[in-house]
Amino acid sequence: MPELTGTDAAGAWAKAPELPRRTERLVLRPFRHGDEADILAYRSRADVVRYMPAEPMQEAAASAFIAERQHATRIAADDDRIILAVEHDGRVIGDVLIKTGQLADRQAEIGWAFNPDYHGRGLAAEAGRELLALAFGDLLMHRAWAQLDPRNVASARVCERLGMRREAYFRQDMWFKGEWGDTAIYALLAAEWRASQGGT
Repeated sequence: MPELTGTDAAGAWAKAPELPRRTERLVLRPFRHGDEADILAYRSRADVVRYMPAEPMQEAAASAFIAERQHATRIAADDDRIILAVEHDGRVIGDVLIKTGQLADRQAEIGWAFNPDYHGRGLAAEAGRELLALAFGDLLMHRAWAQLDPRNVASARVCERLGMRREAYFRQDMWFKGEWGDTAIYALLAAEWRASQGGT
């Protein structure tokens, strides 16, 4: 596939991607009211938010969390984001994110949060692969990247399983939850993703 310019890719941003997204074991879909208990099952856990800016979610905040995210289903302007619930066997076990900066740059930041009760089954990587398919296949992004605390070994392993390389390691670049923290950046280019899918 030839390299597209920002103008060529604009049509991909003008329409919402097809949702929900289905993988072998998962459904990636918009949040909806009724997901509160499942979200609280992981977002209220200190170990889940340890390396995130958020604090453990309180029960009273779950409804607002959904309301703020349930319509985040398309990339149409700078700084837009797509946030999807990850459903497994009828329960929400996590959420995933695609966030843009300047659309003309075609850079997609990706991220995720998962219920540790479901770790060790490859579900985060399965969701991540679909997230990359959305970023590169549907939205025609040029590069997808993720930032994480290097101590978050589980997320670093997901990045590696997705074929992302560590491009940067910043030492004590932010004051985070009462201490200086490091940041690692992982990334993948569209051409590399297409090659991994058997394309050109």
